[in-house]
Amino acid sequence: MTSIVILGAGPAGAAVALGLRRLGYAVTLVSEWRRFAALEGVSLRVLEALRGAGLHHALSEAALPSQRQVNWNGQQHAQNVEFLLDRPTFDRGLREDLRLAGVELVEGRVLSVQSAASGHRIDIDGRQALAADFLVEARGRQAPALGKGLRGPETVSLLNRWQGAPGNTASAVESLEDGWAWMARRADGQCYWQWTVDVSSAGLPGKAQLLDYCRQRRQDSAVARAFFGDEPEADLRLHARSSTAILSPQVCGDNWIRVGDAAMAVDPLSGNGIFQSLSSALQAPAVINTLLCKPERAALARRFHQQRVEQLFLRFARIGRDFYADEARWPDQPFWQVRRRWPDAEIAHAEADFNALRIERAPVLRDGFVDEAEVVITADQPLGIWHVQGVELAPLVRRLMCRESAEQVLAGLTVEQGRMVRSWLLAQGFKP
Repeated sequence: MTSIVILGAGPAGAAVALGLRRLGYAVTLVSEWRRFAALEGVSLRVLEALRGAGLHHALSEAALPSQRQVNWNGQQHAQNVEFLLDRPTFDRGLREDLRLAGVELVEGRVLSVQSAASGHRIDIDGRQALAADFLVEARGRQAPALGKGLRGPETVSLLNRWQGAPGNTASAVESLEDGWAWMARRADGQCYWQWTVDVSSAGLPGKAQLLDYCRQRRQDSAVARAFFGDEPEADLRLHARSSTAILSPQVCGDNWIRVGDAAMAVDPLSGNGIFQSLSSALQAPAVINTLLCKPERAALARRFHQQRVEQLFLRFARIGRDFYADEARWPDQPFWQVRRRWPDAEIAHAEADFNALRIERAPVLRDGFVDEAEVVITADQPLGIWHVQGVELAPLVRRLMCRESAEQVLAGLTVEQGRMVRSWLLAQGFKP
């Protein structure tokens, strides 16, 4: 039996562990548990992805719905409902999901990892070293860099947490002259204000003065004052963390793989941090299974993982760029100036054009392995889409391009398949 060790027990590491267990692999997961309280705002899509990964206990008591207010470019409006994920509660449930799945959990700080073609040695503080045939790096931004990858503007997020008076659950986002702030409060009075700024131009004071400086900046904001009120603040804490967008130059080898923030970490403005972590993690078990059981497809498996991580990173980077560009009050301020132009000038959502669709052979996931199949290359899916509702799209698109009628091409599909495929065709600009 191949020994597989996963470093990191966040959503990405947990999703890989659960996926590998479903494929029949024994898995050891090493993690140093989170040492500070945190609250994260996630969308309904993120919750659905977490459930799909099998993290049911992690979600059972961790998510609180709230209406998010957005104050951007001098305008205020209510966005969709945001779910506030209490990370300590979420992490406890996550460990229970792993335990029930039969994942061996090792709590400890990883001191070093020595890797070779024959395997890996993991040294853990206060514990016996582990040996692994295959290594999954899922320690997020704490994972050692593999060289110079693609980096966005250097950014830091300063999370302020304190105990206030009990009240309604709520969250909000506000753009500021030199950054932006996300704020949230829970019904029990736990309050959070996270200020995201540019490292080089923020002019932050030293560590001893930073907490008072953040408090003053928060009190200078009319939005924050209205959101939190003027109740006394108890047990005020500060936690600083990097939020620079980073793409690792390499995310997969023959006996290792990087997932989640260890592979690519996005700007928190996109609000999709956990979603992108899961996106790379959910495909990883099939990539690992292919590398271990079908070495003749190793290059295909590595290409599949690398391409999808890179494409996802650029997609979220462009979404963030366009959101930054929507703030037009301070275009010359350093924070906004650089972020409204990074990573490039490519449009985030190209206009659909059915006549521009292409059919190519590309790596896909089939029966727990990476395989190759004909896919349809679209404006929004540059790596290709294989099937919808179990129906392979390339043969249908080829026939439609040869001027066969849609009725003939779609004959034989079930009602639900026909509805979903027609919807997809119309979204690609197909005109019956």
